[in-house]
Amino acid sequence: MKRLIFVGARFFFAALTFAAVGTQFVVGVVGKGFDAGHYFSYFTNLSNLFAAVVLSVSAYRVFARRPPTEADDVARGSAVVAMAVVGLVFGVLLADQDLGGLLPWVNTVTHIVMPLVMVADWLVQPPLARLRAVHVWWWLLYPMAYLAYSLIRGAIVAWYPYWFINPALAGGWGGVAVFAVAISVGFVVVSLAMVWLGNRLPRRVDFGQAGPVSVVP
Repeated sequence: MKRLIFVGARFFFAALTFAAVGTQFVVGVVGKGFDAGHYFSYFTNLSNLFAAVVLSVSAYRVFARRPPTEADDVARGSAVVAMAVVGLVFGVLLADQDLGGLLPWVNTVTHIVMPLVMVADWLVQPPLARLRAVHVWWWLLYPMAYLAYSLIRGAIVAWYPYWFINPALAGGWGGVAVFAVAISVGFVVVSLAMVWLGNRLPRRVDFGQAGPVSVVP
């Protein structure tokens, strides 16, 4: 029963996320003509979709009684770290900003609920693989690629998804560099915390084997 509840919860939050991102796309892009390229250039939207896919795959593996591979755990860790930083950055830098036509319930789901869900999922069901420091580098690839993409695209189309990576609003390229370094430090700290917790907490849902699955520190 615990396994089925866990599977159901993962599928539910994945579906909720797809619904939130999809609804905002229909309202903003289809309904109001917001640029689709801009919409899918928000780290929040990309990370929420990434998290929803990871939750769906993880739910299926538990349902099918298939233990995760190391690649599965690394991918989930990347989504967890990304979503945790989404929540932190929103709380520190964006909570008092005008988010335009973002629907309140979509804002709540993507910036608050899903960061909490992904971290809770990691704590309740930590990875089966033994995590190492090298995994942190894998988790940093996604945000580093995103930053490079955003800066290059922003210079080309004169539009940036966030004020703190817009040179005109962040006090020039020096200001952008300061914010980028600060957020990068946040990614590293969160990643190290997830590695530490992932290697020490017990897994609470098994895959139907004779005994519970756990990771020995």
